[in-house]
Amino acid sequence: MLATAFSLMSAHASSPAGATPRSFELLTHRMDVDVDGAPRAYGPPGSNALDYLHNAHKHGQPGAPVVGYLTEDTPPHRPVVQGPQDPAPGYYVSQTAYEDESVENERDPRRYVDATKISYVVLGKKARSMGARLGDFVVVYSRRTHRSVFGIVGDDGNPTGDEGSLHLLQALGYPFHNGKDDAVEDAEIVIRFYPDSNPQHLFFRTQAALDNAAEALGLSREFQPHGR
Repeated sequence: MLATAFSLMSAHASSPAGATPRSFELLTHRMDVDVDGAPRAYGPPGSNALDYLHNAHKHGQPGAPVVGYLTEDTPPHRPVVQGPQDPAPGYYVSQTAYEDESVENERDPRRYVDATKISYVVLGKKARSMGARLGDFVVVYSRRTHRSVFGIVGDDGNPTGDEGSLHLLQALGYPFHNGKDDAVEDAEIVIRFYPDSNPQHLFFRTQAALDNAAEALGLSREFQPHGR
C-alpha cells in the first residue's frame, strides 16, 4: 500500500524565527539504492555503469518511460550521451528531480544531484502529503549502524519513498557499491524531514557544503535511542 510505505515516528511543531525548523520523522520499510544524477549511473551495454538500464525505467518496468536518464525528444528517443568535456564521456546524462537552476543546459550532468557525492532521499507520497518538497533538508538515521547524516530531498518518482542515494547509504555504513543489487531490506532507516527548510533552493556539489548549511540552520544529527 503506498500510503503505508512509511511509518510515522514523530512530528515537531513549528519553531519561532531563528530556531530549528519544524520537522517530522518517517520510518522506511526498506531502502533501495538510487544512483540517479551520478555521471556513471547509466551507460551503453558493456560499460561500467552503476545500475542496470531497466532500472532507469519508471518503477523498473522495461516497457515504462525512461526516467533515470535523458533521451532525445524525437523518435527513436535515443539516450543523451555525455560529451568529451563532461564528467563521464560516453555515459548517459542521468537526471534527478531536484536541479541546479543556475545551469541552464539540461544536457549538462552538473545540473543534477550526484548520487555518489551527495546524501539524498527520494520524495514519497507520504512525505509529500506532510509538507516535504524537493530540496528540503533531511537527517537520516540507521538503527542498524547507529549513524546519522545530513541530506536533502533530491529526487522523486517512487511513491513509497523507499530510496536513498548511494552516497547516503555508504555514509550510513552500508557496504554498497552500486544500484544494481544492493538494498536495505529491513525497516531500520529513519528520515527526519524539515519542510520548507531550503526556500532559496540551494544546490550542493559537495557533502561538506551541505553539512555546513544544515548546521547553520541549527539542524542536529541526534536521534533518540530506539530498540529494533
